[in-house]
Amino acid sequence: MSIQAVIFDIGNVLIEWQPERLYDKVIGEERRKQMFAEVDLHGMNDGVDRGENWLEAVEATAAKYPQWHDEIMMWHSRWVEMASPAIDHSVRLLRALRAAGVPVFALTNFGIQTFELGEREYPFLEEFDRRYVSGHMGVIKPEARIYEMVEQDCGIAPSGLLFTDDRVDNIKAADARGWQTHLFTDPQGWADRLVSEGLLSETEAA
Repeated sequence: MSIQAVIFDIGNVLIEWQPERLYDKVIGEERRKQMFAEVDLHGMNDGVDRGENWLEAVEATAAKYPQWHDEIMMWHSRWVEMASPAIDHSVRLLRALRAAGVPVFALTNFGIQTFELGEREYPFLEEFDRRYVSGHMGVIKPEARIYEMVEQDCGIAPSGLLFTDDRVDNIKAADARGWQTHLFTDPQGWADRLVSEGLLSETEAA
């Protein structure tokens, strides 16, 4: 089946998501490694991505680890610095696809409150034809249910979906459902794939 819609992950595809980079800058790499060894911050974030209240989750974790309280609270107070900058070439590809009449969806692990903040910081997040945000869905990638929910909502057969994500586990889960996939490593590689599929010209994908 030809591609009926293109689906973008957001973190590290359209917006860089590098919490460790910010912590390295603020507290140094050695202390950051120690903190991440003691505190499952990404696990905490998974809860937020499932729909838990962002501030409450961060505050609860900070209270549990008082030795890292101030650093953990940065996950809330300095989140925008962790989720930056935008990946401009990927944003251009999103807009080029829509200009070419190709339906473009987002499928992202993102909290309810963090996505609201992301929209304010990055208005292009409002430009998708459909948006599948895990916090509102109550399930995260790479669980099969989230992909099933996308299929049910959009009504497109799995083989008609082309999905890009930077995480191998998320790609494998989509592969298992019969989606067409692209492991995102850089925007040029994604641009080349869109050209090879006949969705964009080389000029449009620049």
